[in-house]
Order: sequence, then structure tokens, then C-alpha cells
Amino acid sequence: MEIAFYLSGLVAVLATLGVITGTSPAHAVLYLIVSLLAVAMVFFALGAPFAGVLEIIIYAGAIMVLFVFVVMMLNLGEEARAQEQAWLRPRTWIGPSILAAALLAVLLAGLTGADAGRIISGELLTAKAVAITLFGPWLVVVELAALLLLAALVTASHVGRVADGSGGGR
Repeated sequence: MEIAFYLSGLVAVLATLGVITGTSPAHAVLYLIVSLLAVAMVFFALGAPFAGVLEIIIYAGAIMVLFVFVVMMLNLGEEARAQEQAWLRPRTWIGPSILAAALLAVLLAGLTGADAGRIISGELLTAKAVAITLFGPWLVVVELAALLLLAALVTASHVGRVADGSGGGR
């Protein structure tokens, strides 16, 4: 599992460099998703499957949904349609596909290897352990983060509201 950790870390770094150096937003999002999946693989290699699954569900899934919503909201017309056709070329997907294939190879090697059950850290991080830590000594921090997220949600709702003459909005 040590090789899985290092290879996943390398894929995460390379994909993150692709995000930073990419000139196209679509390329950057593809690399970002691969980077988030690689970080999840790092969590799996370290023996934290709960954190890895949360990484995939919350970050990789949320980023994709957010990107789809942004594209739908912008609705730039014919110019955007031509740009989307350019994004669908196979050349766009070569880098992320190679990195994702490397992650898949690491995952399959970890699942079928002789030390598939071995964990690097020696201790399994479970959902119960995370809950005890978060809602024990870190309860105030969790509550403050929840209030901050609620304030951000209310602010985004207020800023995004369209003035329709009914007294609401900007």
C-alpha cells in the first residue's frame, strides 16, 4: 500500500499542476476532479476509507455539479456551443485520462495485492471515530463552521435573486 500512497500523491500533484497551468476552464475542471480522486486514493492508502469516501462524494461530486450548474446558468448561446464542441475533442481528455488510468491501476493493485488488508498507519479511521472527535472536543468549531456555511447560503441566495418588481432582489 505504500506504493499506492506515493503513486496517488504523484497523480494528485500532477493533476493539480494541470489545474493551475490549464488555460481552458473545462481542462482545469477535469484535472481538478482527477486531483480530488487522487487525494481520496491517498486517504484510502492511509487507512481512512471514511475520509476517502467523503472526499469523493462531497468534493469530486460537488465540483462536477457546480460546474454543470454554472454552464447551464451562463447559457452563452452559439459561441458557447462552438466552445463545447472544441472541448469534446479526444485531445482534451488525454491528460486526465492517463492520470485516471494510473489511479485505477493503483486501486486494482491495492484490491488484488497480497497486502490488500494492510493499512499504513495501523489504525482504521471509522465514521464513529470521526464523529466522536468532531462532536467531542471540536463541537464549538463544528457549530461555528455550520453557522458560517448557513450565512454563505443565505448571502448567495440574496445575491443571486433576480429583481422582478415584487420588492425582492437587488
